[in-house]
Amino acid sequence: MGCAPMGHILYDEVMRYNPKNPYWFNRDRFVLSAGHGCMLQYALLHLAGYDAVKEEDLKSFRQWGSKTPGHPENFETPGVEVTTGPLGQGIANAVGLALAEKHLAARYNKPDNEIVDHYTYVILGDGCQMEGISNEACSLAGHWGLGKLIAFYDDNHISIDGDTEIAFTENVDTRFEALGWHVIWVKNGNTGYDEIRAAINEAKAVKDKPTLIKVTTTIGFGSPNKANSYSVHGSALGAKEVEATRQNLGWPYEPFHVPEDVKNHWSRHVAGGAAFEAEWNAKFSEYEKKYPEEAAELKSIITGELPAGWEKALPTYTPESPGDATRNLSQQNLNALAKVLPGLLEAGVIYVMTHDSIGLGEDGPTHQPIEHLASFRAMPNILMLRPADGNETAGAYKVAVLNKKRPSVLALSRQKLPQLPGTSIEGVEKGGYIVSDNSSGNKPDVILIGTGSELEIAVKAADELRKEGKGVRVVSFVCWELFDEQSDEYKESVLPASVTARVSIEAGSTFGWEKIVGAKGKAIGIDRFGASAPAGKIYKEFGITAEAVIAAAKELS
Repeated sequence: MGCAPMGHILYDEVMRYNPKNPYWFNRDRFVLSAGHGCMLQYALLHLAGYDAVKEEDLKSFRQWGSKTPGHPENFETPGVEVTTGPLGQGIANAVGLALAEKHLAARYNKPDNEIVDHYTYVILGDGCQMEGISNEACSLAGHWGLGKLIAFYDDNHISIDGDTEIAFTENVDTRFEALGWHVIWVKNGNTGYDEIRAAINEAKAVKDKPTLIKVTTTIGFGSPNKANSYSVHGSALGAKEVEATRQNLGWPYEPFHVPEDVKNHWSRHVAGGAAFEAEWNAKFSEYEKKYPEEAAELKSIITGELPAGWEKALPTYTPESPGDATRNLSQQNLNALAKVLPGLLEAGVIYVMTHDSIGLGEDGPTHQPIEHLASFRAMPNILMLRPADGNETAGAYKVAVLNKKRPSVLALSRQKLPQLPGTSIEGVEKGGYIVSDNSSGNKPDVILIGTGSELEIAVKAADELRKEGKGVRVVSFVCWELFDEQSDEYKESVLPASVTARVSIEAGSTFGWEKIVGAKGKAIGIDRFGASAPAGKIYKEFGITAEAVIAAAKELS
C-alpha cells in the first residue's frame, strides 16, 4: 500500500512494455525485490492488460494452482521478470539485468541505431538493505556505472521484526554514495506523486551511475489501525480492518471492482505497448539491413537458437593427451564455445565451481566441500555434473548449453587428472555410462562407480581386480539427474538389478548414494569435514583409495 504511488507511476507513466507480449526484447524490466508486496505488482499487471493476471487470478492470491503466488515467480506469471522472495535477491537480479543491458548495448548499438535501450527498475525495502548480497551487488553496480538501473528504496522503517530502530540504523544514503550511486530522497512517498516523477527524471539524466531513490513511505498507508506497524508487513489486514481502510480512503466500490474511468485510463497500455514493440521492430529492420552480421547474432541471442553443428567445436581428448585439472579443461571448452556461441545464447545458467573436493589439500576443511555435491543433487530442477577428464568436461558443457530451462552446476577439480580411456561426450549426455567392462552377459561380478577425480581411482581398482580374475564394470556417474531420465532399459544395461555388488567412490558425503549402490552395496566417501595436509595424505587417511575400493569389492563379491 505504501509503494502504490511508485508502482502506479512506473507502470502507468514511465515504463515501456507490451502487455500482450511480456517477452518483447527491449521492454523495460521491473523487479520487486520486496517480494512480499507482490499483490501490488499483480494488480498493476492486471490493470495494464496482461493476460496472465485476470480478476479471478487476483481472487486466487496465494492459492493452489493460481497465477498469483505469495511471492513473484517468473515461471508462473508472465510479466514477472525474476522470482523473488528471499530478501536482497531481487536487487541482485536487477543488477544482473542492468549489466546485461549495458553489455548488449556496448556490443550491438551503433551511432545511428541504439537497438538495445531499456531501463531496469526495482523496488527494495529495509529487509533487502539488511542482506549482504544486496550490498555486494550494489557495489558492483556502482563500480560498473549502471546508469540505467533505478532502484526505489521503500524507506518505511519497518521490517518483519518491527521498527528498524531495533536493528537497522545505518545511513543508507551515504553508504550508497560511497558505492558510487546517485542518491535522491523523496520525502513524501505516500502522496508525493510529483516528487516521485521529478526523482525519476533526475535519475534518467544521470548516465554514468545507478540511482537510488529513497522514498519515505508509511507501510499499510490508509489503514487506520495497522499503518506504520510490522503486523501489516506480510499479513492480511483482516476483514474488519479492510472495511475501516475502505471508509478511511473513501472507497465505496465492491471488492475487486475496477471503476470504468480507471479501466479506460489504463486500457491505453495495450495499444501503446503494441506501438512500442512495432516501433522497435521497424528500428531492428533498419539495423538488420545495415549490420546483418550483428543483427543475426543478436537475433540468435533473443531467440535462443543454437547454430547448426555448434557441438563440433567441443574439443576431444585421448588417454595420450596431457592430464590437467578439470577447471583448466573447462577453460579450454569455454574458449572453443566462444567462437560459435558468443553469448552462450539463452542457455540455462551455468555455474562453474572449482576446487571440488579434499584434493585442495593444505588449505584445509574451510576450503574443502564435503556436503555440496549432495546438497546440489537435492535441489529440484538442477543438473549437478562432476566430470572426470577432458571428454567429460566437454560433455558437461554440451549438456549445460542444451538445457535452457534449468541451471547446471559443473563441479571441477583444481588438481590435475589424467585423460581416461573410455570416457565420452555421448556418455555424459546419459548421466551415467560404462567406461570399461571385462564381463559378459551383463553380469559383472562387481560394479565400481566413480565421479570426477575418483573415477581414476575406480579404474585403477578395476585393473587390479581383473588381474585376480574378477569381472569388473566401471561406471562413470557424472550426473544423477540425467541418468534418472533415461529409459528403464538403458538404466538396466548400466546397473543391472541382478548385480548387487556395487561400490561407489566420491570424495564427498555418502548421503544419497544408497539410492545408487543399493542396500547390499557400499558407498565410499567422507562423512566428516576435511583436514589440512597434502592431498595424497588426506585421500589416504580418509580411505579414498583404490585399496579401499578393492577391499570393498572383494567383501561384496
